[in-house]
Amino acid sequence: MRFRMLMVVLVTGASGYIGSHIVANLLSKGRVVRATVRDASNIDRVGHLNRMDISDGGSLEIVEMDLLDSESVHRAVFGCKEVIHTAAVVILRSKNPQEKIVDPSVVGTQNVLDAIDSSESVECLVHTSSTAAIRPQSWEDGQTLTTETWAEDANIEDNPYGLAKFSAERLVRDWHSSKKNGPRMVTINPCVVLGPPLNKRHLRGSPSFIMMLLKREIPFVIPMHISIVDVRDVAEAHVRALSRGDSGGRYLVVSGQMWWKEVAMTIKKGNPGMNIPTKQIPYFLSLIVSIFHPRVSLSWARMHLGKRLYWDASPAQRDLGMEWRSPEESLLDTIPPILENSWIG
Repeated sequence: MRFRMLMVVLVTGASGYIGSHIVANLLSKGRVVRATVRDASNIDRVGHLNRMDISDGGSLEIVEMDLLDSESVHRAVFGCKEVIHTAAVVILRSKNPQEKIVDPSVVGTQNVLDAIDSSESVECLVHTSSTAAIRPQSWEDGQTLTTETWAEDANIEDNPYGLAKFSAERLVRDWHSSKKNGPRMVTINPCVVLGPPLNKRHLRGSPSFIMMLLKREIPFVIPMHISIVDVRDVAEAHVRALSRGDSGGRYLVVSGQMWWKEVAMTIKKGNPGMNIPTKQIPYFLSLIVSIFHPRVSLSWARMHLGKRLYWDASPAQRDLGMEWRSPEESLLDTIPPILENSWIG
């Protein structure tokens, strides 16, 4: 019984977009999974987890955990051999960014690290970071960023999400470097994540800009260059990182880029019956729109719109053996679950 317990892999944030796909991936490989959610009685959060296929030898245990409650985190981590920490808040802006965005990532991650130290059973931690922890506030058009870069200029006023991801990953890396014989640690840094949502709540994250098009919340598109990766590839990278890649490794997972207009045109071509806005407004009009839009700011628009940014994801291909689905495939695979489940309304 003890041997089986020590083979458990914990997935925090298991009801989330990335977390759910990681759980599905692990179960398909016959792994014993402990999945944390905030409310195990909420069918909207756990229903899709309970319906997942489980291969021989695998099992799924769903437990409640509050990242800001250290006792519940310790209970969740206890007895696990591996931890995949995906739990975080995917909110770009808030009236109280410290409490709503930064603290859940930073304080929550510290609680996970403390629990790992206390457990004495954890041998590997895979931490979900983000390109937001790497991307500076400004860059040159056409620039390629690597994992050598850090978002050191992220601040609570202009980029609270970047600050949260930067601070949480720094915390994990400082913790790892302080250990002489501590657990193996790897961070995975995805960009905008697309692919099949397993739950309507998943549309609140990266796919939210797709929903803006499907709902025609705006009648046009803006000149925004978007880096994309498939959620299934992100999940596979996390699972491979449990046993592959460098300890202390930092892996960008990015498959390619599309302009927002290309995104809209691809959706329209794949779904000709849908009324998708495809007209792109000029840069200067986009700046005016940003003044009134609740999700962006004028300063953000000035620094980001009309500029191309690329990422070097070759280390993940080399060390983890990753191959990427195309951005177009990921984009088109995002749509069917939305339509089949009537999630647009």
